[in-house]
Amino acid sequence: MKLPVFAQAACATDLTIAEALDAFRTGRLSSRQLVEACLARAEAGRELNAFVTLDAQGALAAADAADAARRAGLPLKPLAGIPIVVKDNIHAAGLPATAGTPALANFVPGEDAPSLRPLREAGAIVLGKTNMHELAFGATGYNPAFNTGELLGVRNPYDFTRIAGGSSSGSAAALGARMALAALGTDTGGSMRIPCALNGCASLRPSHGRYSGRGVIPIAPSRDTVGPMALCMADVALLDGLISGEAALPPVTLAGLRLGIAPGFWRDLDAETRAVAEAALDQLRTAGVTLVEVAEERLQALTQPIGTLVVIHEARPAMEAWLREQGPGIGIDELTRGIASPDVQAIYAQLVLPSQVPGADGLVDSAPLYAAAMASGRPALQAHYAELFERHALDAFIFPTTPVVAPAAGPEVNEPACFERLISNTEPSASAGLPGIQLPAGLGAASGLPVGLELDGPAGSDRRLLAIGIALETVLGRIPRA
Repeated sequence: MKLPVFAQAACATDLTIAEALDAFRTGRLSSRQLVEACLARAEAGRELNAFVTLDAQGALAAADAADAARRAGLPLKPLAGIPIVVKDNIHAAGLPATAGTPALANFVPGEDAPSLRPLREAGAIVLGKTNMHELAFGATGYNPAFNTGELLGVRNPYDFTRIAGGSSSGSAAALGARMALAALGTDTGGSMRIPCALNGCASLRPSHGRYSGRGVIPIAPSRDTVGPMALCMADVALLDGLISGEAALPPVTLAGLRLGIAPGFWRDLDAETRAVAEAALDQLRTAGVTLVEVAEERLQALTQPIGTLVVIHEARPAMEAWLREQGPGIGIDELTRGIASPDVQAIYAQLVLPSQVPGADGLVDSAPLYAAAMASGRPALQAHYAELFERHALDAFIFPTTPVVAPAAGPEVNEPACFERLISNTEPSASAGLPGIQLPAGLGAASGLPVGLELDGPAGSDRRLLAIGIALETVLGRIPRA
């Protein structure tokens, strides 16, 4: 169930950032032509529900300015004329920031978030703000609040009957459909990596604290992070370098890499995910990568008591602070009354507002459990990761980003069991604040849906992890677009 435009021959929107900049330099393509091509694909794919706001007029004006500067021989910026999209919980000056919820539909920030500002200063053109799981509280993108076609929720460009994942749903769907060359998303427990895996694109969840959290509508500040998304790892590295100010990448050779295989991340896989992921491992072995079996069973166990707890406990004070200090000044009760998604409404009413979490005998106060999680639970998880990396001399762990290809769309995908399965592999490193990359590994033989591989590295190893991703991409290649 694909729109006809997605079956057309290769077009300008298939280009990576480096390829587009080269086409600009040689005169084979103008920024206006590229932006027009992206806007045409956005219009043709309206039923994907990828956008909340599409700023065609502003993007074309910025493209014309980039082309004029190029013709005038002015120094070119690193992203001059490159169209990107931005998740709708990240502030972009002059464009609404709704976080996918009706109560924020009219909130328009006056300045860019610090994570977006360097990209705009580097010449990036913001096409628009992308749809998302409401308030970022979910992994499916099934949000009834903002829809442009007959289908509810953000949909997968490889198959419109499937979900896009979440919560950075629209950013990943727009990339998978080649409506933009790059994107910004956010990740609390898997919100960039999951949709990128399901839509065939690449991303980095940075080490926690590497990017500023200002200008981002929050869930849990001790876990939230903005991150770059793109069509290849080199473009993700370029975006990260511009945001972080770290341009250099360390040298990486495939023969020197040691990647850990922990069995807890390889369980409960569907047949297509297992086949594609294991074939990718075979390719990496052949290329000289050392795959190290790590017989450990504690990462998931150490994560379980701290993951959801931390999110729920931090959500209310974080949202109240943002509404008061950076947002429209409304109260959290007014925000809650406007929530359109039944699953998110239930989470706010039952857990976030009363600061309660599920316990052995029903809902319990989250405060004492949170204090223990921050004092001992999270440090224990971080220490265990550090010990495993050191003992096995690992550059990273490698595993399927999601255990399944994109599930069929429908309200049932918001059931807890589906959420827990989608997030099972992405949650541990997020709870530990570690960096992780997602790169496409291939397409399922029967469904044609993307399968992704995640690599999680030691704290602070972001640039090395990106260099590893670039090296692995030379072996695995890029998957076909939708």
